Amino acid sequence: MKTKIILAVLLALFVVVPAAIAQSEPVTITFWHTYNEVSPENQTLVETLIPMFEAEHPNINVESVPYPYDGFRQALLTSAAGGEGPDLVRLDIIWSPEFAAQGVLMNLSEQMPDFQTFADGVFPGPLSTNLYQGAYYGLPLDTNTRIFIYNPAVMPEAPATIDELAAMCESLPEGSFLFSDGGTYGWALLPWIWSFGGDVTDPEITTASGYVNGEASVAAVQFIADMVQSGCFSDGFIGSGLDTWGGYFGGTIQSMLEGPWFYPTAEQQYPDFEVGAALMPAGAGGPVSVVGGENVVVFAGTEHPEEALEFLRFTQSEEYQLEMSKVGQLTVLNSLLDDEYFVDHPYYGMFLEQLQTAKARTPHPAYNEIETVLGDAAQLVLRGEMSAQEAMDLAAEEIDALLADS
Repeated sequence: MKTKIILAVLLALFVVVPAAIAQSEPVTITFWHTYNEVSPENQTLVETLIPMFEAEHPNINVESVPYPYDGFRQALLTSAAGGEGPDLVRLDIIWSPEFAAQGVLMNLSEQMPDFQTFADGVFPGPLSTNLYQGAYYGLPLDTNTRIFIYNPAVMPEAPATIDELAAMCESLPEGSFLFSDGGTYGWALLPWIWSFGGDVTDPEITTASGYVNGEASVAAVQFIADMVQSGCFSDGFIGSGLDTWGGYFGGTIQSMLEGPWFYPTAEQQYPDFEVGAALMPAGAGGPVSVVGGENVVVFAGTEHPEEALEFLRFTQSEEYQLEMSKVGQLTVLNSLLDDEYFVDHPYYGMFLEQLQTAKARTPHPAYNEIETVLGDAAQLVLRGEMSAQEAMDLAAEEIDALLADS
């Protein structure tokens, strides 16, 4: 009897011990992104942040897989269709709803128990880009926005409101423009629509009628058209190809909206040029700009969901966010607003302040088509081919059709 018991115990140990060993073996997760291999961002990720994470999680290895931006979306779609793909992805914010709609992303608000804790810690604009049909499929990884850049030599004080900006047209020097932008794409047009108090759709993104063709949105498009047609704003809005940066540094363009990438160029090429920075001039909707950046998502097909979520949590840490901010990837964390790095930073402060009210481009799988319709309608108005109300009424019909088909 004793011999049988001993044999049974040994047999149990033989079965259990290898399983325990197998569970303790390292797991490798893949993180796909579009950082250039030789960029400071990629170097920080590979040489500083991933080793930091792996030191804290010795059983999780992270494989960094860089891709060129061109073709990245298609590579992701192809891998998902084949039932393969990465564990985590740094995803352009305008792609998040599309991938969520296809069912290839993990629903974090359902499958990540502490999701709300992390959601509460980030700026609401970037967070909203992860929302699809009432659920969140990612968290913000890095962000940016555009602020009002002006030339203090010709514009001693930044206008706080759109009315104050418009009033400056009266004293505009001959041969110069008060403001310039490069088209009527969403990045350029939406800050005006939002600041006027308008929007493209209802909050639930079910209809554009009454919103994109509502009084405030129509007034915003008409305002830009009036400014361009009067010569106060440049004709860059209608695709003239005007070099906005060249005009700004040359003294013929007094102001523009630009992102944090503007400053390194200014410092390198025009070190003695004084740059003024302020919030987007406010209208009835406030001083509202547009959110850019990337999200971090987990692919639904991952074989290592817990390990992938653990790395996702790490990307939301102050350590990760601060290191990436040092190489130009602006933080998404509210908690870092008072950090001395940002308080003392020569230009990040205004961007972080603008992010408090910045909004995301319509988070919908058909956003690219929606933006085309919106931009084309605005072009008709700016070129004097149609009234703002007529053009935006047509845009509402087309956008409603796109929303209905998705």
